[in-house]
Amino acid sequence: MIKNHLKIAWRNLNTNRMFSGINILGLSLGLAITIVLFLFIRHELSFDSIYTEKANIHRVLVHTERDNGQETYATASPALAPTAMADIPEIKYAARMLKNDFGGTASVRANEENFMEKSFFWVDKELLNVFKVPFIKGEPQSVLNRPNTVVLSESTAKKYFGDKDPLGEIIKVDNRYELEVTGVYQDFPGNSTVDCHVMATFSTLWFFKNPSWNNISFETYCLLNTNANLPNVESKMMQMLDKNVEKQHQWYTLSLQPLEQVHLYSSNFSSSYATHIGDISEVRNLSFLAILILLIACINYMNLTTARSQKRAKEVGINKTLGASKKNLVSRFYIETGLLTLISIGIGVMLAILAIPLFNRIMGQSLDISLLLTMEFGVALMVVWLVTTLISGFYPALYLSRFSPRTVLKPSHTQGKDNAQIRKGLVVLQFAASVILIIGILVIYQQLEFMRNQKLGFDPENVMAISTSGIRGNEHTDALIQEFKGISDVSYVSMVQGFPGMGVSGRTLKKNQEDRNGLYIQTNVTDAGIIDVLQLKLLAGRTLPEVKQEGDTLVQVILNKKAIDYLGYSPEEAIGKEVQIGAKNIIVGIVDDFNHESLHVPIGAYAFHNNTGEPKSYLLVRFNSVGVSTIIQKFESAFRKIAPEAAFDYSFLNKNLERLYEREQRAAHIGIIFCALAIFVACLGLFGLAAFMAEQRKKEIGIRKVLGASILGITQLLSGDFVKLVLVALVFAFPIAFWIMDNWLQDFAYRISIDWTVFGIAGLAALAIALFTVSFQSVRAALTNPAKSLRTE
Repeated sequence: MIKNHLKIAWRNLNTNRMFSGINILGLSLGLAITIVLFLFIRHELSFDSIYTEKANIHRVLVHTERDNGQETYATASPALAPTAMADIPEIKYAARMLKNDFGGTASVRANEENFMEKSFFWVDKELLNVFKVPFIKGEPQSVLNRPNTVVLSESTAKKYFGDKDPLGEIIKVDNRYELEVTGVYQDFPGNSTVDCHVMATFSTLWFFKNPSWNNISFETYCLLNTNANLPNVESKMMQMLDKNVEKQHQWYTLSLQPLEQVHLYSSNFSSSYATHIGDISEVRNLSFLAILILLIACINYMNLTTARSQKRAKEVGINKTLGASKKNLVSRFYIETGLLTLISIGIGVMLAILAIPLFNRIMGQSLDISLLLTMEFGVALMVVWLVTTLISGFYPALYLSRFSPRTVLKPSHTQGKDNAQIRKGLVVLQFAASVILIIGILVIYQQLEFMRNQKLGFDPENVMAISTSGIRGNEHTDALIQEFKGISDVSYVSMVQGFPGMGVSGRTLKKNQEDRNGLYIQTNVTDAGIIDVLQLKLLAGRTLPEVKQEGDTLVQVILNKKAIDYLGYSPEEAIGKEVQIGAKNIIVGIVDDFNHESLHVPIGAYAFHNNTGEPKSYLLVRFNSVGVSTIIQKFESAFRKIAPEAAFDYSFLNKNLERLYEREQRAAHIGIIFCALAIFVACLGLFGLAAFMAEQRKKEIGIRKVLGASILGITQLLSGDFVKLVLVALVFAFPIAFWIMDNWLQDFAYRISIDWTVFGIAGLAALAIALFTVSFQSVRAALTNPAKSLRTE
């Protein structure tokens, strides 16, 4: 029986090649996208699943109240880990991680060569126990027991020393620390949140001896005892904070985040050291889009199958007359659908293999094609095949199998009228989904363009940030500044702790001693050149002094307008006033507000100061517009002249700012692809539907042509019904699209207003696409010889 059904199904698919081709192509595209998204979702959900104790590992989060609401940090104070491990019995291990130079790139000299290391961490030895890091060389329990020791990942050891045994070798970090290599560990897998290429013992740093409760720059992980009560541990952490920090000085609260949530539920947290940060909303949105395209493809199948019901009706009637049961017919139509879907899956897998490299490039992922060969994928593919077959074949199988032999064999009978409304509803659904996608893409691009053209309050163009972490001593940094000032293409230079787009030190600005709450302010240690380098607008006063004498404890500060508004001064009144930012400072200048963070958040208080007790890790250089490759060569040559034993690490300020919106850029790029595919699949169905409707009305068209109807008139007649359906789709799509995109825009402090032109463009685009698709078949039908149309019954 099944073999017979398969033969009939194959003959039907082969006989109706246009119908089969349209359905196979549509389903193949939908399934290819589903396959790629399955791999992506599997990869995202697999993060940190490799750790045997993952259920007991938690990251410490810090929560603060800022003027624009609560902010969560993925880093904590250096005093927390050792105190928690000593005071809270449920915590088996607690370990800190500090990215080199508070997030900067390390300059590593090994084997007489210079290397830039972006994943260099100072860690507690307990971190090796928390994550049970597997070692290739060295004893895990003792490799980081002594100060000035370091362990390397397998690939890093290969990069630094080649085939040479690295154990016992010395690497020099930032021209400051000489560290002995005591172990080599396996590279962390691609789906690990923790991804350290180099781990040096935290006991080398002065932070180890004098841990503070105020600085929150240390990512901290805890391994809890099995069956530990999480709320109870969090409560004990707050009691520990109360014990060590007076209530009036507590500016944050603590909580624990399970490791299983770290990757997908941390996209809005500040200061995370993770190289790969996922986003659960991105996973959900892409999953929704993939399902949507697959659903549109299934709708095509249902529409085209029921549209052909007139041809299949007599076949069903004859089969029923000869004794076929409804159950027998349902199984036959499902087998036909299953065969078509199976062919589509085969093509879909091939399309997915071709699409994975493009997806990886757009999304910044590293999905492996070998995942398609796993048993898990095979089972998932079988589930997708069954679900797609059930969805696609459900309505056609039930609809076609219920035809009555007595009714369908009457010569005057015209089948299909009772399912016309359902077909129209499905077409409306397809185009409503397509219009929503078009509007979404337009709004995303308008928002990105708005952010790109937003006046930031400073000029990020033609500014290079050069890491100076490998340069030690004021005489060398002064020599570097003078070397760069001597380059003809250089306009201004300034030494800074950080720059707009990256985090710097966070403190509290207070009006006076009685101000208990204060205002959160970011502080950036720099010099006199900062205003010229960033092209800031000076509202009052002057820049920082050119020279600060050694031993001078007076700290001068430049505040932005947001800060002095909080203090209650005008720019002129603020000059010369004392201000409390941790310690007392003298205000020497006021600059206009500028966006030192992402446009997702409003402008906050900001201060430039010249406290000599804090390091300056970057040289900002403003240069004239010349060729990028030329300027890089000049700057590298100048850098190596002063610091031959340091790695030359640079970035452009405007490119750094663009990285703040990588998520939106990815959404726009992937959205265009999904939108185009959704529209293409919808048009495939519309094309096939138009062809069958033209075939159904061929005699009507012939009669109209005999009576003098023009080609244009017939084209308008056949296209009119579809245009009406698209207009109905717009009525449903516009409010839904507005609601979705308005919610999306809520994530931005600076945002566009959704303009009516967006809906006009999307509506016209949908109408144009529908008319173009349908008109091809309409013109073809209008050009048919009427004699041929009227010749046979």
